[in-house]
Amino acid sequence: QVQLRESGGGLVQAGGSLRLSCAASGTIFSRNGMGWYRQAPGKQRELVARITIAGSTGYADSVKGRFTISRDNAKNTVYLQMNSLKPEDTAVYYCNNPYTSPPWPWGQGTQVTVSS
Repeated sequence: QVQLRESGGGLVQAGGSLRLSCAASGTIFSRNGMGWYRQAPGKQRELVARITIAGSTGYADSVKGRFTISRDNAKNTVYLQMNSLKPEDTAVYYCNNPYTSPPWPWGQGTQVTVSS
């Protein structure tokens, strides 16, 4: 069974940066696209960044130009570099495979809090 473990969240001031990591096990990581999602209190979970097997990336308009998704297949890990953070980026961040349905079992997520 696929297991996802997110890390790297924390409290940061507006304008700051964080780098999130997600380690995957139980799957052939290099053969799967990956994505980062977030869920703010009272809101639905949304996909904010995705990366294909070939390394092509896509971003939600709200994070385009500020967030960068990358992957290291040797480490079975996907990253999300978040720069110029805004208070509205505050959420629990999760990784998963956006190209499969249903999604893999969700991890515990990592909390990102941006103070103004």
